[in-house]
Amino acid sequence: MNASSSVRGAQYKMSLFIFLYFFTWSSSFGLYALWLSQKVGLDSMTIGSVFAINGVFAVILKPVYGYIMDKIGMSKWLLYFVCAVSALMAPFFIFVYQPLLQSYAMAGIIIGAMYLSLGWYAGVAGAESYTDRFSRLYGLEFGRIRMWGSLGWAAAASISGVLFNLTPMANFVLSSVTSLLMLGVLISLKIGAVQLRNNDVISDDKIIFADVIMLLKNRKFWMFSLYVAGVAWMMFIAEQQFPRYFVSFFSTTEQGNAWYGYLSTVQSGMEFLMMMSVPWLVNRYGAKRGLLLCGCVVGARLIACGLTSDPVMISIIKPLYGVEIALLLISVFKYIAEHFDKRVNATMYLLGYQAMIYVGSIVVAPPAGYLYDKIGFEHTYLLMGCCALLFTLISAFTLSRCKATRDESDAFSPVRDTTPVEPARQ
Repeated sequence: MNASSSVRGAQYKMSLFIFLYFFTWSSSFGLYALWLSQKVGLDSMTIGSVFAINGVFAVILKPVYGYIMDKIGMSKWLLYFVCAVSALMAPFFIFVYQPLLQSYAMAGIIIGAMYLSLGWYAGVAGAESYTDRFSRLYGLEFGRIRMWGSLGWAAAASISGVLFNLTPMANFVLSSVTSLLMLGVLISLKIGAVQLRNNDVISDDKIIFADVIMLLKNRKFWMFSLYVAGVAWMMFIAEQQFPRYFVSFFSTTEQGNAWYGYLSTVQSGMEFLMMMSVPWLVNRYGAKRGLLLCGCVVGARLIACGLTSDPVMISIIKPLYGVEIALLLISVFKYIAEHFDKRVNATMYLLGYQAMIYVGSIVVAPPAGYLYDKIGFEHTYLLMGCCALLFTLISAFTLSRCKATRDESDAFSPVRDTTPVEPARQ
């Protein structure tokens, strides 16, 4: 087998793994809130507690996963563990989680939060971080592999509702079966010795805890976190209850639900296409400009949501979320690779980005819910959109400058930055 065939084979397997992972996740988690309400019988307050405690465990476990991944490099044993947890989906939900929630609610919430964080909340972040590292090791684009995750989510979403109406058990069984397939694909994936030899992606000096402390003392870490707090928080928190707002544009709830399902599929398709094209844009203009462009799109979309009263217009606006996801995710990975030492690459992603997003769910989601009830979705989205634009403007001055692109004489070429900050060693 020649070198190009080896790279192509590894790319196909990694892409299939990501497809199956998101298919598994969407099959069960896409209807998680409905399952808690309709099948388990929890009230709104208890469901809110479920999501809040899930968020707390996610914030705790994501940095742990990041640290482990930086410690083990391209070893796959953490992903094997995630696959094993996912494969237990059906027995856990049917025989453990649901009975506990119905009989011993708090115990069920805590045990469920631990399980979901190990397999999904922290697991998906770990899978994405591994995919980014894999793509850079093979000289590939992260987006060209991650886009198959978007397709996997859309494929599962197209059938999960039908299965759920028959019995939610079918969703969980499907997730368990596809997890076993996912494990098989991962076992067959072999990282080439050529790629591992003398690469600039995996550090020979493995991370130690002192590196995490130095990362937390790094100004770049907090400036990046400021961007996440001002832009990504608005983006994801606005999406949490967006279905309620969207449905209000239609004459009946059933009509709104149907259109929301159709447009969610369109949104996944948009995300798939953007994952193919956005890497070129970010490579051309730099990760910082990619983040700033994402902030502008988020702000404009939220303001447009607050200003419109037309169901056609809100339907046009909805799929733009797929553009934002692609811009944000690709720019984040490229920004981290460019400005932070490779020893802390996964830790930075799972701590500075993923964990920070869930901090937003804990801190900002309750006030946002209060504003929805007090001043309405329209005015709340206007405020959130303005907030996103304000923090985008601030980030134009606080985010680190991008390294020079291909043509430094180009008017759009960023100014070369200093070398990434090296964490201290013991």
